[in-house]
Amino acid sequence: MTDYNFYAAMLVGLLGGAHCLGMCGGVVGAFSQALPSQGVLSLQQRLAFVLAYNLGRISSYTLMGVAVAAASSALVLMFALDPLLSALQLLAGIMLILMGLYVARLAHWLLWLERAGKPLWNKIAPVAQRLMPLHTPGKAFLAGTLWGWLPCGLVYSTLTWALAAADPVQGGLIMAGFGLGTLPTLVAMGAAATQLKRLLDNKKVKIFSGFVLIAYGAQMSYIALNQVL
Repeated sequence: MTDYNFYAAMLVGLLGGAHCLGMCGGVVGAFSQALPSQGVLSLQQRLAFVLAYNLGRISSYTLMGVAVAAASSALVLMFALDPLLSALQLLAGIMLILMGLYVARLAHWLLWLERAGKPLWNKIAPVAQRLMPLHTPGKAFLAGTLWGWLPCGLVYSTLTWALAAADPVQGGLIMAGFGLGTLPTLVAMGAAATQLKRLLDNKKVKIFSGFVLIAYGAQMSYIALNQVL
C-alpha cells in the first residue's frame, strides 16, 4: 500500500502541473533572477541550482507529511480512535475530489485553503528574500525549503491524504511522491515553459487530469465509508 500511495501521489503532482505553472511561476521567475548571470553559469551548473531549489521544496513537503501523519498516528494510538482514521480517509477522498474539480476548472473551492495559508507565508517570505541572491546550490536548497510553505490548495489537499495515513513513514512518502510529481513541470519552466503551458492549459488535458483525480478520490471515499458503515 505504501508504494501504491507513493506512486499515486506522484501522479497527483504530475496531473496538477497546470496549477503549478500558475501558482509557482512568479516564484520560479524570481529564483531565476536571483541566480548568477547566465553567462557565468554553465547549463550543468544552472541545472544544479534548479534541482537544489526543488529538492528543498520537496523536503519541506516530506517534513509536513511526516508531521501530520505522526500527529494522527499518536491520536489513534492514544485514544484507540479507529473511527477517526476512517473519517480522515473519507476527508482525504473528498479533498482529492475537490482537487480534481479544481484542476479540471469545474470548481474553485480549494482557493479558500490557499487564502488560509497566506498569514504564515507572509512571515516566511521575508526570510526567503534575505537569502537572495543565490550564490550557491546550498542557498538555493534553503530557499526551496521555504518555498515549500507557499500556500497551495494542491499541497494542502495532499496533506489530508498524509494525515489519513496515520503513519509517519507513509505520510512522508505520500508528500515526497507528490513533490516529485511536480518536479518535471517546475524544472521545465524556462525555455520550454511556453510549450508546456500550452499543453497543460489544453481544456481536454485539464478535464482528463481532473477526472483521474476525482475517480481516485471517489474510490478512497468509498473504501472509507465501507469501514465506517
